[in-house]
Amino acid sequence: MKSIPIAPKHVAVLAFPFGTHAGPLLSLVLRIAAEDSNVRFSFFSTRASNAKIFEINRGDLGNIHPYNVHDGFPEGHVPGHPMEAIGKFIYAMPGNFKSAIDKVVAETGKKITCLITDAFYWFGAEMAKEFGCNWVPLWTAGPHSVLVHIETDLLRKRVSSNDCGDPSIDFIPGYSGVKVSDLPEGVVKDIDSPMATLLYKMGATLSQATVVAMNSFADVHPVIVGVLKSKFKMLLNIGPFNRTTPQHHIPDEAHCLEWLKQHDKVSVVYVSFGSVITPPPHELFALAEALEECKYPFIWAFKGNPEKQLPKGFLERTKKEGKVVEWAPQNEILQHPSVGVCVTHCGWNSILECMVGGVPMICRPFFGDQKLNNRMLEHGWGVGVGIENGAFTKANTVRALGLILSSDKGKMMRKKVLELKERAIAAIQHDGTSIRDFTTLINIVIR
Repeated sequence: MKSIPIAPKHVAVLAFPFGTHAGPLLSLVLRIAAEDSNVRFSFFSTRASNAKIFEINRGDLGNIHPYNVHDGFPEGHVPGHPMEAIGKFIYAMPGNFKSAIDKVVAETGKKITCLITDAFYWFGAEMAKEFGCNWVPLWTAGPHSVLVHIETDLLRKRVSSNDCGDPSIDFIPGYSGVKVSDLPEGVVKDIDSPMATLLYKMGATLSQATVVAMNSFADVHPVIVGVLKSKFKMLLNIGPFNRTTPQHHIPDEAHCLEWLKQHDKVSVVYVSFGSVITPPPHELFALAEALEECKYPFIWAFKGNPEKQLPKGFLERTKKEGKVVEWAPQNEILQHPSVGVCVTHCGWNSILECMVGGVPMICRPFFGDQKLNNRMLEHGWGVGVGIENGAFTKANTVRALGLILSSDKGKMMRKKVLELKERAIAAIQHDGTSIRDFTTLINIVIR
């Protein structure tokens, strides 16, 4: 009796090309692809996004093949505002992805056997049905932020009937202390934007996924994770990605790690607002003035021109206790014992790196899920403090730094974040929850 030949595996990967979405998705794919070199991974994103993330991850990509999809603009057009680019791209979906996938399938002769997408892509459900394959959406943020999108209808119903001020949403398990003003844009306000529509559709379709993968760990918030498990066919916590997926190494040319060795334990302030955000000029001035007054040693990963954007003479006056650099090895810095606090925009990747490093946070959120992250850090986990009134002033920044670095409350925050660190490290040990979930995911995608 002749054996039936096994069809070659071909995994289509659909990235969201804005913010810090495509990079973590590629890291996930690199980790899965290493398990079987015979499986083909076709990675679809815009030309600009692919150029950026594949330049960072240079080297032998083996069985990962990048392909460009249309960004929604005429050839040569330069968008004037980031939201214009996002809106045009959303308008081009899902047709841009479908046409690119069809072309690759025709060229390779290999049908799609699994579909991995950014969780934003609600159309993954229908596309996977058409291909007759599993759909695996990746949520790159925290469990608390995806649940509010799943519960959008409930939130809009309850909030619309309660017009008093800024009501709590504690009717959802795990959200004690969270208010409507903490929710991401598009959940109960500004609901007609392209991004709000995308997120609403996502919340309504994730329950159809074969499995939802998340850059988190099971014990980060057991109550919310438990609710999510009841909403999905399967939930796999496969993070923190800075410990479970390949990380590209960039040399520490500014010698930040060597500089940290000169300082006492938990004494250094690390400042970074990620790769996308720069606070407004008056807030940069206020933060610089606070650092100068407090005289805590600091490393500031500064995106821009510090000579022009910071107070005149600041760099010279603080050169003994401070280090302002264009780029810093954040993951390694946050795991150094000298670091006592991180001043952050509250992006989920940075939060996970702080948790793994055992570092409390001072939060200045800007958009998206950052305000909700801020509220969870402050009231849910007790490992951070939001900047008063949502913007840096010299006075409120001095108070926040003193609170974490020089008070009993700050010591309690450090104790709590070290407990989260222990949970995160336990999840990535042999037979830890994240390792087991990663094995399950690999089997779903390529076996």
